[in-house]
Amino acid sequence: MTTEPTGPDPALEEQISQWRGYVRRSPGISESDVDELEDHLRGTVADLSSAGLRPDEAFLIGVKRLGALDALSREFAREHSGRLWKQLVLGGDQGAPGADRTGNGWLTMLVFAVIAAVAIKAPALFGVDMDSSAGAQFYLRNAGLLALAPMVAFLGWRRRIGVPVIAVLVACYGAAAVVINSYPFATDTAHTLILAVLHLPLVLWFAGGLAYTGADWRTHARWMDFLRFTGEWFIYYVLIALGGGLLTGVTVATFNAIGVTVETFVPQWLVPCGAAAAVVVAAWLVEAKQGVIENMAPVLTRVFTPLFAALLVAFVVAVLVTGHGIQVQRDILILFNVVLVVVLGLVLYSISARDPLARPGFFDWLQLLLIVSALVMDVLVLLAVYGRTADAYGFTPNRVAALGENIVLLGNLAWSAVLLGTFLARRSPFTRLERWQTTYIPVYLLWTSAVVALLPPLFHFR
Repeated sequence: MTTEPTGPDPALEEQISQWRGYVRRSPGISESDVDELEDHLRGTVADLSSAGLRPDEAFLIGVKRLGALDALSREFAREHSGRLWKQLVLGGDQGAPGADRTGNGWLTMLVFAVIAAVAIKAPALFGVDMDSSAGAQFYLRNAGLLALAPMVAFLGWRRRIGVPVIAVLVACYGAAAVVINSYPFATDTAHTLILAVLHLPLVLWFAGGLAYTGADWRTHARWMDFLRFTGEWFIYYVLIALGGGLLTGVTVATFNAIGVTVETFVPQWLVPCGAAAAVVVAAWLVEAKQGVIENMAPVLTRVFTPLFAALLVAFVVAVLVTGHGIQVQRDILILFNVVLVVVLGLVLYSISARDPLARPGFFDWLQLLLIVSALVMDVLVLLAVYGRTADAYGFTPNRVAALGENIVLLGNLAWSAVLLGTFLARRSPFTRLERWQTTYIPVYLLWTSAVVALLPPLFHFR
C-alpha cells in the first residue's frame, strides 16, 4: 500500500496566516520583515515536524522561538489560542515534560536534587570518606561526574528524551568514568591528572547538551538555546553559592552560640550535598524562571562588555607603548586564559540574547572592538606560550593544554570577528554568526576530551 504525498496542512496554514496578519499590524515591521520572519518560522516548523512533533505543536514552539517578537507573540497567544499557547508562550509550564501538579516542575526538581545530594555521599557507604587520602583522590576524579549526571538526568526527564539519546549519554558518561578512574597517574598531584580533572566537567557539560536539546539536537536554534542556558545556569549557580556561603556561616555561628559543634557536619554534609543539589536547582530555576533571567543576563552582558573592552584595549596599548611582552609564568598564562574565556562568554551570551533581525548598532561595534582586542591578546599569549616551548624544558602538559586552548579560542574569535564585521557592513545576516557559535561546540568537546583522554598517556601520566 502506498501513501500519496500530502499538500500543506490546512490547519497549519491557517495558524501561520493568523500570525502573519497579527504581526503585520505592528508598527515598525515592514512587509519584507514579515516575509523573512515567516521563512524562519516555516523552517523551524519543518525541523520540528521532522523530529516527530505535530504541526500545531511545531508552530507553537516556532513562534515562541521568535524572540524578536516576544511581546507580539504573547499578545497573539492571548487573543488566538487557549491552554497550549499559554503553556508554551506565556511562560507557564503546565503539561510540559517533567512538569508536576504545581505547574513548574518543582517536585521533579526536588527529587533529582535529593538524588544529587545522595549521589555525592553514596561512596561513603563503600568506605570512601572525604577526609581520607583515598577518598580525596576519588572525589578529585569523580566530583564532576557525581554532580552533573543528576542534572543531565533531570533535563532528559523534562524533555522525555528517546532511547538513542539516553544510550549516547550513558556511553559518554560511562567512558568518562572509566578513563578518569583507570588511568595510572604517576602521583596524586600529577599535572596530567589536574588537567584531566579540570577539563572533565566541560566534556560532561557539552555532552550533556544532548539532554537539553532533546529531539531537536539537530537544530542550530536549540543549541543556541543551550548556550544561553549555560550562561543563565552559571549566573544562578553563583547566586546560590553566595547564598549558601552565607547560610553556612550563619549555621556555624548560631550553633556555636549554644555550644554545639557543627564543624564536622558542615564540611562533610552541608557543603558537598548543598553544592551537588544546587547544580540541579540552578537548572530548574533557568527553566522555571526563564523570562526573569533573560532580562537580567543581557543587562549584565551590556555592563561588562564595555568594561572588558576598555581593559583589553588598555592592555594592548600598554604592551605597544612599553614594549614589554607577556611574562611566561604558568599562573600568568592561566590568568590570560581565564580572561579570554570570560571574553568569549560575553560574546556568546551577547549573540544568544541579541535580536537577530535588529539592525547593526553601537553595541555591535563595541562587540567587534572586544573581539578584535581579545584576538590581539590571544596572539600575544600564543607567542608567549610558543616561546616557553622553545626553552630548555620543551613541551609540558600544561604548556600543551594552554597552547591548545588558545588555538581553539583563536579560531572562534577570528571567524567571529569576520562574521560580525560582514554583518556590520550589511553583507551577511546575523544568523551566520549565531550558526558559527553552535557549529563550534563540537570543537570544544573534542579538545576538552583530548585533554582528558589523550594528554595523560602522551606524557606518561606525569
